[in-house]
Amino acid sequence: MENIRELFQILTRRFGFLSKNCCSIGEFEISMIHSHILFEVERRHRPSMQEVAEALGTDITTFSRQVQNLIKMELVEKTPHAEDRRVQLLSLTTQGKFVTGAIDQQMKDYLEEIFSHLSPEDREKVLQSIKLLNEAMAKSSRCCQPTMF
Repeated sequence: MENIRELFQILTRRFGFLSKNCCSIGEFEISMIHSHILFEVERRHRPSMQEVAEALGTDITTFSRQVQNLIKMELVEKTPHAEDRRVQLLSLTTQGKFVTGAIDQQMKDYLEEIFSHLSPEDREKVLQSIKLLNEAMAKSSRCCQPTMF
């Protein structure tokens, strides 16, 4: 049987998950966590800080620091909720929308290039397998939590 851990280690490196920055967009060097935050803010309509932190499986303190960096970069805005001012809502600035769109295009191009090396049948098998793996991970009691050694 193949070493499953080794397969995931190689996949992680090839996707650049260990790199400090995942994307360069103009003057911006975007880290992996910033890319994930921008993605989640874009796909939700004015999400709360807590919503995005939970979606990313990160604690609110660490998440808050990352959001502050994105605010300094003028990519994200934080505004209080109209009915509960303790809740902070996130939205992309115009520049944030541009950067997020550029990251999205880079990722689409990258994935399209990767999938171009597969037959249509193999491409479908890979996509179906990723969906199955995501579903199984969602059912795991250890999903989205750091492993303690």
